[in-house]
Amino acid sequence: MQATNFKLQDYFNRIGYVGQPDTNIETLRALMRCQLFSVPFENLDVQAGKVVSMVPEEIVEKVIYRQRGGYCYEVNGVFAIALQALGFRFQLVAARPMFYPVRRPKTHMAIVVHLEQQAWLCDLGFGSYGIRAPLALNRLDTEIMQDHDCFMLRTQGEREFLVQARVDEGWQNQFAFDLHPWEWIDFYPANFMNSTHPEAIFVQRLLVVLHQPAGRMILFGDTLKTITDGVVTKRIIPKSERSDTLKTLFGLST
Repeated sequence: MQATNFKLQDYFNRIGYVGQPDTNIETLRALMRCQLFSVPFENLDVQAGKVVSMVPEEIVEKVIYRQRGGYCYEVNGVFAIALQALGFRFQLVAARPMFYPVRRPKTHMAIVVHLEQQAWLCDLGFGSYGIRAPLALNRLDTEIMQDHDCFMLRTQGEREFLVQARVDEGWQNQFAFDLHPWEWIDFYPANFMNSTHPEAIFVQRLLVVLHQPAGRMILFGDTLKTITDGVVTKRIIPKSERSDTLKTLFGLST
């Protein structure tokens, strides 16, 4: 996946990365966390009645040069473009959200990076309970702490992986995926559905998430939820304050 307007240094500036990049796990982890803490997960375009663009150049323009965020195809798309520019080997994978009461299609995009003899799951676009650093696919049935969050990777059947997050009620399924590689164009139908279908959560409600080292901020509809060192606070954001909240807390201009 490539974008003709992508410049690696501009990407580094956008996410605040100042290291010396290499094709190793240290760089992969640093890039993922820098982007996660600076580029919000958001569905402002969908809420404005737009179909999210899957044109790589338009995603780069939006996220890097217009200082916006996006949902999984956009934020993971930019990350994939950066990985390719740096020489990482990776594949796009389709994931099935697993927290719904009924079975849903594979509408989520994630990335599996191959480093030497190890495979790592990277995902910057799952929202509230998304992983916060690469997960090694051989660390199965093990509690993995990432900051104040705890995750577990399990297997389902012979080929499928399941990501779980520990929440107040216990372990909650997040998404499942296998290692069948998908091409960028394969995600076009899912993107259209997420942008337009009346049952899609992105169509129904505003959702903005920005992760931080100590937690995350979530604006869901008119409710702002802040999690800091495990402490949760909530408050209602009136429509008159929404634009200012998006700008001051999430760095987004509508």
